[in-house]
Amino acid sequence: MGTKDQVLRMLEDQRDRQVSGARLAEELGVTRNAVWKAVEALRAEGYVIDAATNRGYRLAQENDLLSPASIERFLPDGHPFGITVRKRVGSTNAEARRRALEGAPEGAVVVAEEQTAGRGRLGKTFYSPAGAGVYLSVVLRPRLQADAAQYLTCAAAVSCAQAIEAVTGEEALIKWVNDIFCRGRKVAGILTEGVVDMESGRFEHAVLGMGVNVRVPATGFPSEIADVAGAVCDEAVGVLRSRLAAEMLARFWSLYENLPDRSFYDEYRRRCFLLGQPIVVTRNGSRVRARAVDLTEDFKLVVELPDKTRRELPHGEVSTGPA
Repeated sequence: MGTKDQVLRMLEDQRDRQVSGARLAEELGVTRNAVWKAVEALRAEGYVIDAATNRGYRLAQENDLLSPASIERFLPDGHPFGITVRKRVGSTNAEARRRALEGAPEGAVVVAEEQTAGRGRLGKTFYSPAGAGVYLSVVLRPRLQADAAQYLTCAAAVSCAQAIEAVTGEEALIKWVNDIFCRGRKVAGILTEGVVDMESGRFEHAVLGMGVNVRVPATGFPSEIADVAGAVCDEAVGVLRSRLAAEMLARFWSLYENLPDRSFYDEYRRRCFLLGQPIVVTRNGSRVRARAVDLTEDFKLVVELPDKTRRELPHGEVSTGPA
């Protein structure tokens, strides 16, 4: 870790108080001039750092830039995550997948300020402008059969919804399978991908991506999603994004450690707002009217068709409204 990152970590750890240049230099084993250069480099990246003569440096409360230190200060001691923050990537899932193939350990996390090619399920894009959201992916090595991949997605959906409520106070509901809604608008999505051993049918590794719209982008959402997309906050200030990222990670991990137990089933079902509603099921290019009537223990959506027959959907695209 370079001097700049070490200075940032110390300022994050002491965010509510000022730290003298002499103390920073002594603890890091560098000169005060090196500390000054590190502070200037951080300011050039957008960090607001106050400085007072004879008192030192302080990271201003309004800073909302993501960094490993800003996220880790909200994680519990002994957490398993190794966090990397990138200013811009094509896709955090693609970056995490590359690292997984190179042997990255379970718990490696890629966070981005911006995605230029963010992806959702079924080949959809996920709009991910700079500074407006939390976009992260986690490397996992689950002892799980591939046909139980839905457990990962559903555990992440519960974790994401709970984290949003804990940090913002907004009620967060789940649209089966992987979308999170607040105030009737989609604010988050989850994408699970993996590599499976063909002989055992188990994952060699999986990558779990979670993306949350924290604030409405300055230029608004693109026209093609403007009638559906929303954000979890009207005004997001301070370290809200770092808190949210930490809450998402910590809550997911607590469920992931006992994933086969499906202890989150009742919570998922409670938040699943499609149940009891008329829906449209899109499969193989056709749209069929149905009603969502139940959720199986392995998270398949039970739908009732117009002829009163029922089917269990292991996956697929569903929406509310007329066909």
